[in-house]
Amino acid sequence: MPMPTLAVVGATGAVGAVMCDLLSSRRNVWGEIRVVASARSAGRKVQCRGEELTVQALRPEVFDGVDVAMFDVPDEISAEWAPVAVSRGAVAVDNSGAFRMDRDVPLVVPEINPEQVRNRPKGIIANANCTTLAMIVAVAPLHREYGLRELVLASYQAVSGAGQVGVDTLHDQLAKIAGDRVLGSRPGNVRQAVGDDLGPFPAPLALNVVPWAGSLKEAGWSSEELKVRNESRKILGLPDLKVSATCVRVPVVTGHSVAVHAVFGTEVDAEGAREALRNAPGVILVDDPAAGEFPMPIDAVGTDPSWVGRLRRSMDDPRALDLFVTGDNLRKGAALNTAQIAELLAAELASR
Repeated sequence: MPMPTLAVVGATGAVGAVMCDLLSSRRNVWGEIRVVASARSAGRKVQCRGEELTVQALRPEVFDGVDVAMFDVPDEISAEWAPVAVSRGAVAVDNSGAFRMDRDVPLVVPEINPEQVRNRPKGIIANANCTTLAMIVAVAPLHREYGLRELVLASYQAVSGAGQVGVDTLHDQLAKIAGDRVLGSRPGNVRQAVGDDLGPFPAPLALNVVPWAGSLKEAGWSSEELKVRNESRKILGLPDLKVSATCVRVPVVTGHSVAVHAVFGTEVDAEGAREALRNAPGVILVDDPAAGEFPMPIDAVGTDPSWVGRLRRSMDDPRALDLFVTGDNLRKGAALNTAQIAELLAAELASR
């Protein structure tokens, strides 16, 4: 049987670039690869698998003969075009938020619920939010061991989660404040130095943290906080899981981190939890405080696993664990998870 045909939609974006990089470095399971983007990017050249591919404009015909279409585009474009790809015979793997909470669309993390890829009545499979993904890969093996009841989370989210404009904004702000050692010691002086160049953020990020990511939803919650709650419940198959999240943007380029307080149904111990994580797929344990070894975004960036450390049993609850997780939000948080789902589909096609 010929190898399946893959379309990468949004190939010229930040995650699309990582996707092409992954397709070049992972085991090759694809025949033809088509790179697709908006009409204004059509004709551009993209390097993928050692080939120079020409970007095609997004239109219905581009999906003819395609087996799997990976989407990394804004929600509204996915909502419109993923069903078009399906109507042309492809299975759509979508990295946007458009379909995650649709009950007819599985939300798949291959290390946790790979069997769900076959359960796709709409022909669409959704990829989780980047903050959820970093955390859930580490929490799932602990849930299997101890039975998860509750999550209290604080995120430390990198600026690349807001796209290239987020990265450019942080670097521009850092350039403006560099060398002035008084900045941050008086009210207002960081705002003054940074000026109006806030980019996609509500406040300066240089020398600051902003306890906000996403858009405002009811009762003061942000869309990012609700995503973490809803998606964790769906991925783990725990519709009543208690989840409370505070999402914070920090001056880090790439790598989302999450401080996790997890409450379980049975008593836990830190060494047992470490053992469960040591053997878990997609996880690397970095937990030696005495040697200054912690999971940090500057080390996790450009790597595939979720880095986990600072494991300790809660002092006040023998059923609770505290831990810290970090992962590359453009790789596992987006491109890698999408590629892994697509590879499950390729294996399914090959077995027919």
